[in-house]
Amino acid sequence: MKEMIRLEGLVKSFGELQVLRGIDLTVEESEVVCLIGASGSGKSTLLRCLNFLEESSGGKIHIEGRQIDPKTDDLNKIREKVGMVFQHFNLFPHMTVLENVIEAPVRVKKVPKEQAVREAKALLDKVGLAEKADVYPGKLSGGQKQRVAIARALAMKPDIMLFDEATSALDPELVEEVLRTMRELAEEGMTMVVVTHEMNFAREVADTIVFLHGGSIIEKAPAEQFFTNPQAPETQNFLQTTVLR
Repeated sequence: MKEMIRLEGLVKSFGELQVLRGIDLTVEESEVVCLIGASGSGKSTLLRCLNFLEESSGGKIHIEGRQIDPKTDDLNKIREKVGMVFQHFNLFPHMTVLENVIEAPVRVKKVPKEQAVREAKALLDKVGLAEKADVYPGKLSGGQKQRVAIARALAMKPDIMLFDEATSALDPELVEEVLRTMRELAEEGMTMVVVTHEMNFAREVADTIVFLHGGSIIEKAPAEQFFTNPQAPETQNFLQTTVLR
């Protein structure tokens, strides 16, 4: 199995506050890893370090077998391989849905516009929004905006997808449509690292669950084992106090 991500002793501090305390983690090709834990446990910071939106304070990050040095490597090239979907959609309000999706392939990867439009329409169809191509984001529901954000990330043809609480800003009735799209990506074999509070989704879709507490990995296990037979007291306490939803 091909190794897609390897973290060795990853540390991140904000001033005196140490948010990540020596994270070791490997993600294989087509593996779905869900990061769970209480707010402030370091999940989103870990994801942002993986996409180099935050510069780590120490440790090593390997992407597809190569150690990345933020000071010498072209991080935009790295981000082409590592797509990210955020809690907030960050769509360009003055562009149509289709224009949002083709923007990066055309500008960054220099994909011919006709090809980019063709591929973007296929992606919008994939996320169930083919009929919204010419609509502006202001006319979309939150769930629709998030699915456009997923299509936009996929338009760069990444090898890895990162999801940072992709459903937490949505009304409950809109969550399922986004999770359905994420499930389909997992079934197609996309390598995914997902920060989520949706425990049922994590149990159903993840190959591996990683539980963070206080900036450290407390437990890492196959999903079913994690939920049925958690080992660490911190994990047991978290699962007892978290409503499965």
